Amino acid sequence: MTGVDEAVAGELLLADPVVRASRAEADRLLHPEFVEVGASGRRWSRDDMLAALPELEGGAADGPRYEVTGMTGVPLAPDLVHLTYETVIAGRRARRSSLWRRDPDAGGAWRLYYHQGTPVPEGTA
Repeated sequence: MTGVDEAVAGELLLADPVVRASRAEADRLLHPEFVEVGASGRRWSRDDMLAALPELEGGAADGPRYEVTGMTGVPLAPDLVHLTYETVIAGRRARRSSLWRRDPDAGGAWRLYYHQGTPVPEGTA
C-alpha cells in the first residue's frame, strides 16, 4: 500500500461515525502536532479535536454522515501526502485539504498532520 493509499484510508476512517466516536481510534490517526482550520474558520488543536469529535456532525451513528467525493492524493515528499476532496453533510458542501505524515514515533504509521475545510457557497459548481 502506498502512502497515498494509506492517507486515503485514514481520511475515510475519520469520516466514519464509529471512529469519530472513539477517542482511541481518532488518537491513533491524528499526528501529535495536528492542527485543523475548520470550514467554520475555527482553529482546532489536537486536544480540542479529540475532545469534540464525538459531538461534531458526522459523529452519531444515527445522524447525518459525511459523503466524500473526488478524493485525490499526491506525495509531496517520501513521508508527506496531500489529499484534496469534497464533502457534503446535512446539505452543506466543503472543499477539503489534508496533509498526512508518516510518524516514526508511531511505528511509521501515516497520521493526519493538517486539515482545512472551506465551505462551498450554494450554487457553486
